[in-house]
Parts: sequence; structure tokens; C-alpha cells
Amino acid sequence: MAVKARKRGRPAQDQSQLTAELIVLSARRLMQENGKVPSIRQVSSVLGVDPMAIYHYFSSKSVLLEALTISLIEDIYDPKEGRKWQDELEQLCKSYLELLRTHPGLLETLLSIKAFGPAQVFNQRLAIILAPLELSQSAFTQAQDLLVDYMHGVALAIQCNPDNLSSNCIDGPLSLIRLGLESR
Repeated sequence: MAVKARKRGRPAQDQSQLTAELIVLSARRLMQENGKVPSIRQVSSVLGVDPMAIYHYFSSKSVLLEALTISLIEDIYDPKEGRKWQDELEQLCKSYLELLRTHPGLLETLLSIKAFGPAQVFNQRLAIILAPLELSQSAFTQAQDLLVDYMHGVALAIQCNPDNLSSNCIDGPLSLIRLGLESR
């Protein structure tokens, strides 16, 4: 009777096509498909490798989650110079909300990681968009807190009721926020 050898740790030579980028892309796809953060076993199964091969590239699941979260930064709208701040604010908010909608489980991950991720990019881009308003630091922080909390609340509501809510549900409240910012 032949015993099947188990492959642990470093990927075998015939699996040399396995890369950190491929692992992150697979985890991202699983997150979109399953609506939650995938396990190391799920990722390794999709890739056809032993789970220990994933640990060769990522020391823990939390390190993989941080890499996954950081990979999503490119999906957040990047403001364009010379455009109206009101339009840029809407684009930024809707792109951030869409990112959270299409990656269920991401919001919980964002709120728990310490690495530079989409939430920090949102805040940086918000600062660029609101710069023409010349808000005091206090006013900017209040606007930022209001927008971030609102966006995260809407993202959670969309996760709970995806059939009845979309990123367009922010149009009215965002208009009110813009009016408040304009009046400052």
C-alpha cells in the first residue's frame, strides 16, 4: 500500500507558479463570491496547494488579510485636479461604498487592521477633495468623522439588505452634507 506524501511549508518545485499576488487575488475572488473573509484552507483549496504553502508567503491569516485589504486600494476613486469638489466627493464616497459592497467582510477587516488600507486612502483623498474649502482642522475632522461613520453604516445596511439598497441611496444625505460643508 502506497502512502501519499504530504507537502508542507515551502511550495514544491512543480508549484513554483504560486506567488503572494496569486494568493491575494484568489482570496479577493473568494471574498467576493462567498460574502465573507476566506479561510487559509479555502484559498489553498482553490489554488490546489497545501495550506502550509500559503504560510510560506503569509505568516498568518491576519497578514494575508492585510495584504488583501491593501490590494483593494486601487479600487478607490482618485480625485482629479480641476473638478468640482462636490462631484469629486460623490465619486469618492460611491467608489468606497462600492468597494465595501462588492467585498463583504471587508468592513470588519478594515476596522480591525492597523496597516495602511482603504480607509486611510479614503481619508487622504477626502482631504484633497475638501482642501479648496479651507476648513479648519477641527471642521475637517468633524466632516471626515461624519462621512466615514455614515459610509460604514450604509455599507453595513447594504450588506444586510442588498436587494433594496445600493450606493445611490447616499445621494440625498450626501447633498445635505455638501450643503453643510459649503456653508462653513
